[in-house]
Amino acid sequence: MLETQMLRHTLEEMDRMGELLLCDREVNPEYELGAVLKYFRNKKPILFNRIKGSSVKVAGGLYGDREIIYSLLNMNNENRLFKFMDAIANPEPYKVVAKGPIKENIIRNNIDLSRILPVPKFQGKDSSKFITAGALVIKDPETGKYFTSIRRFQVNGRNELSALISSPKLTNDFLELESMRKPLEVAIILGYDAPFLMASQISSATYGVDKYEVDSALRGEPLELVPCESVDLLVPAYSEIVLEGRMVPGKRELEGPFGELMGYYGAQAPHPIIEINTIMHRNNPIFQAAFPCREEHLSNGLIREVELYNYLKNQVDVVDVNVTEGGGYRFNAFASINKGKEGEGKSAIIAALGSNKDLKQVVIVDKDVNIFDLEDIEWAITTRAQASQDLVIIPGALGSSLEPSHGLRGVTDKVGIDATKPLGERGANFERAIIPGFEDIDINRYFPNIK
Repeated sequence: MLETQMLRHTLEEMDRMGELLLCDREVNPEYELGAVLKYFRNKKPILFNRIKGSSVKVAGGLYGDREIIYSLLNMNNENRLFKFMDAIANPEPYKVVAKGPIKENIIRNNIDLSRILPVPKFQGKDSSKFITAGALVIKDPETGKYFTSIRRFQVNGRNELSALISSPKLTNDFLELESMRKPLEVAIILGYDAPFLMASQISSATYGVDKYEVDSALRGEPLELVPCESVDLLVPAYSEIVLEGRMVPGKRELEGPFGELMGYYGAQAPHPIIEINTIMHRNNPIFQAAFPCREEHLSNGLIREVELYNYLKNQVDVVDVNVTEGGGYRFNAFASINKGKEGEGKSAIIAALGSNKDLKQVVIVDKDVNIFDLEDIEWAITTRAQASQDLVIIPGALGSSLEPSHGLRGVTDKVGIDATKPLGERGANFERAIIPGFEDIDINRYFPNIK
């Protein structure tokens, strides 16, 4: 058995890195917990040791910072695209074990989710308490492959959840079973680590890979799994909490409103029901929470960067891409290219905006611009772009329902800015002024106490 898998080892690593905050003050899961997470923009891992009305600890803000994810996955900004590509292209087998810490406690009767777990209510108009960091697991009935995705779950009462299912794979599997009046067996996992999170963000519809096998490739060792108690599924042996149940056919419950990723409330709509019939959890379990929902969207954005990079490299010599935080890690992107011919900036815009319906705005720059520095991007737009020549507008395209202005018309205007400099003699006027040796300056030699 590997004590290095899942949340508890991750918290130890974050503590060793100096990133983990411990909160020993009692915190109310209604609004207060979310307020603390939001104060740090969901980028600071926090372990809440005392939760009002519950003996269960809560961990939140775990995976909202790029550099923390890179450290946990033993990668960096320069090689992360290629490591993700390698894991998708070369998945590795997982390992099934007979038992694990997740089976230390098994609850089969009198399941009341609000009584057992400190499920937060985050924002004033949210319709109920929501599980926001739960990873939904299903198995393909034909191939036996496992698919995981981070979903939100509205607590309806006692053992019933409403599930927002938006992925094509999950929706199609459920609707097919529902047409035969059969339930879909599911498990919801809480208490996972960075490899598990990143594997969950791989598109099942695009790649068709077993998410557990991608996880094993990312972590460099087999993910250890145990059988569930009441459904025919495997779940991580070292996860904290597992909810087992069935998505029942022919039944819907109103879900929402809920404060969504761009800071607006999503609409209320009927969604399928999951009936939980078994809970497994470790001794002294840790409930995993995420303020809606930066952690999931950062990890999703990292995978979107892989896809955007691959689209662009078929058209231009792409250096790097950044699917941005301000755009919800899906609507806006910056890309740097090695421009070899005039027109490649516009070609990159076309390729980028065509890569994914969600992408709404893209800025293309030269390789001397830091695409992870907003000031540098603004500088490039200001000094290297003219609206009459370098602004590309595509009106009335398909966008995302998660972007509020799209909802007004059901379509989105897409925008690209070519902020690359001209080639040849005209480009000489755009050479950046530099200080020789600037990169070698160690400021601590001049100011030893500076942080």
